[in-house]
Amino acid sequence: MSSYLLPQNRSMASPLKVSSAIAIAISVLVWLAMLGPVAALLVHLSPSKIVATLAPPGALDPLFISLEASILALFVLVITGTPLAWLLARQKLPAGRVWETGVLIPLLMPPLVIGLLLIYLVGPATPIGKVLAEIHLTASNTFFALVLAEIYESAPYYILGAEAAFTKVDKRLEENAALLGDRWPRTLRRITLPLAAPGLATSLATAWARAMGAFGAVIIIAYHPYGLPMKTWINLEEIGLNGSLPYALCLIVVALPLPILAYLWSSRAQGRLTL
Repeated sequence: MSSYLLPQNRSMASPLKVSSAIAIAISVLVWLAMLGPVAALLVHLSPSKIVATLAPPGALDPLFISLEASILALFVLVITGTPLAWLLARQKLPAGRVWETGVLIPLLMPPLVIGLLLIYLVGPATPIGKVLAEIHLTASNTFFALVLAEIYESAPYYILGAEAAFTKVDKRLEENAALLGDRWPRTLRRITLPLAAPGLATSLATAWARAMGAFGAVIIIAYHPYGLPMKTWINLEEIGLNGSLPYALCLIVVALPLPILAYLWSSRAQGRLTL
């Protein structure tokens, strides 16, 4: 009987090996294609081009503007988005799906459309815009408008990611802590946040990259002051690729390392928790 099955097993193994080889080859091609733009950027840049573009006085102002705006945007997201994410994860809001849909809509809408709609929501001629004017703020071509645009473009990434992170925390651990007499702030500090920290870090880092790279809404309501994405676009229009690529590299260097590091740390932490 075993001698009869052996040739059949070999005939079945051969197609499996071919399928695996094809899958691996396709995966390698996809991986290389995903990294292709970054490789092209590095190939077409030289140290002399970078220095010539970024060395003049004031050339790095867009970098500092983007950093300041993104830090403020993330601060607002942590303060306002974390409680919402926790409430969604623990299903403590009525009609939770409606709340989640409200968070998803900015994620699914084209960023350019978000910018257009923000004009009608917080523009100088709107009721909210008039209230902002009373405190000497305007959501049109100002630093405040830049922060606002970045918040709208990055908020769904943080809130939905934070919700997933809180959902992974076993509710029974929180309930046991409550039974042992721990109040909710202590439970949050000692159980919920430490266990959700890897997911929260990844979500925050993703939102950071999204805020740093915000462009669609920014070009509508925050054309000035120039952040890195806007400066990259302006230089492309006025100078060409040689003038825009150094800023593109600067944007990648500032935006990408944090999400990558957060992902690696989260993977290691999740592995430790699983074990």
